Amino acid sequence: MVLLLWTIAVVAQTDLSVVTGVVKDRETKALLRQANISVPGSNVSTVTNDDGRFIIKSATPIERIMVSHLGYRSRYVKVNSGSKDITVMMQPSSIMLSEVFVAPDDPVEILAMALSKIPDNFGKENRMMQAFYRETVQKRNRFIYIAEAVADLVKTGYHRSISGDRVVITKGRRLLSQRQTDTLGVKIMGGPALGMYLDLVKNRDFLLNDEELSHYELRMADAVKIEDRLQCVIELVPAAFSLPYALYHGRLYIDYETFTFTRIELELDMIDKEKATQLMLVRKPLGVKFKPKEMKSLITFKTENGLSRLNYIRTEMRFNCDWKRRFFSNSFRSVTEMVITDVYQEPKALKGASSFSTRESFYDKVMFFDDPDFWKDYNIIEPTESLENAIGKLKKNAQAK
Repeated sequence: MVLLLWTIAVVAQTDLSVVTGVVKDRETKALLRQANISVPGSNVSTVTNDDGRFIIKSATPIERIMVSHLGYRSRYVKVNSGSKDITVMMQPSSIMLSEVFVAPDDPVEILAMALSKIPDNFGKENRMMQAFYRETVQKRNRFIYIAEAVADLVKTGYHRSISGDRVVITKGRRLLSQRQTDTLGVKIMGGPALGMYLDLVKNRDFLLNDEELSHYELRMADAVKIEDRLQCVIELVPAAFSLPYALYHGRLYIDYETFTFTRIELELDMIDKEKATQLMLVRKPLGVKFKPKEMKSLITFKTENGLSRLNYIRTEMRFNCDWKRRFFSNSFRSVTEMVITDVYQEPKALKGASSFSTRESFYDKVMFFDDPDFWKDYNIIEPTESLENAIGKLKKNAQAK
């Protein structure tokens, strides 16, 4: 089978400074998922999980953190060594009428300018980054598969293709339900190579090229703010319906001043189920009927020292599987996430032979885990409470077998 924080506290963990916390909306008290957390003056960063919680670690003492989220004012939060039970409250950002009025309103012109500036905004030098990757599968509301890894990514300059990019797994673990009835048997799109192929700003063959864009209508949406900077928002609406493959509904977020891509949201068009299946499904056993329900992707970018880079990728799929001679179909949810947690100042050499490819099984690359300190020295996406419970149950069941 292949598929694809709590309250703030500072604790001693080997030589690392560790900060954990929760991020909420100041007005509604709603938990904010996928908020960016970073340590100012460093390349260390992470994101909040679906419970709005995070954990971030640094080799140097963390005196403050920066928290940002789409549509909210960025916050710098001071971290005291004795602080406990501190929650980060985020204030929604407002956009003055004058700002909206002076913003450009031709989506074709804005997008063309942003595409032309990619090499300058994202850099022409090679960069090596460390990333945390997680993929999970749920059958109804129960987790049946969990896999995690720390990986090194080599990103060549943004004036080049992705052919020179590499992903190498440095440490990983996985858990699989031992119930025979939980066997899924299908392989869907995913894996650590998402860090290469879903970097749409670099992998323009996927979407951001003249031929693909000609199949969409471009519309201007309301401006928003990301990290206190005004963003032009361009909506992608499918305008061609006779293509042999499915299109997307999407939003492109572009910095108004620098024309830098900051965020891309995509949702696969589900009108034609066969076309959606062709994209989502890699293979399946005979006798299984795959029914796609939803596929959403989020790609965000972060600017550091005047250059932008890949920051976070998340893809969520929902689908049903029907087996012959079974009365009921089963619903499944697959989530894959990758966050860049650090950027190496002195990149190390990676051998091409050790790189992870889309032809390989991520499941076979990592091992079963039972070490509570497995991620002791690494930045990760904090597990949600439900995921923590699932890990405990799956570990007990596997050990019992």
